[in-house]
Amino acid sequence: MNRKLIVAVAALAGLTVTACATPTVVDAEQPGDMNLSCTQLQNQISEAREFEEEAREERGVTGTNVAAAVFFPLGLVGTYMNTEEAIDAARDRREHLAEIYDNKGC
Repeated sequence: MNRKLIVAVAALAGLTVTACATPTVVDAEQPGDMNLSCTQLQNQISEAREFEEEAREERGVTGTNVAAAVFFPLGLVGTYMNTEEAIDAARDRREHLAEIYDNKGC
C-alpha cells in the first residue's frame, strides 16, 4: 500500500470517529448540589432529563450512525456504549437531585 493511501484511510477513519455521537455524560453528584434552592434543583433535574433524552436520540438511526456502521463499525459500538453511559449518568443525577429536593421539603 502506498503512503498516500494509508494517510487518506487514516484521515477518513479519524473523521468518522470524531463524527460519532458523543452525548454528555454528567456526574451524578456535583459540588454545591446541597446548596441549590428548590427552583435550582428543579432546573437541574430538567437539565439532566434533557441530557438523557439527547443520549437516547443519539442511540437511534442517524446519518452519522449509518456512516459509522459503513465506514467504521467500531465507532458505532463506541457510540452505543457512550449513549448508555450518558443515559445512566443522567438518570443517576436526576435521582440524586430528587433526593435532595425531597429532603429539603421542596
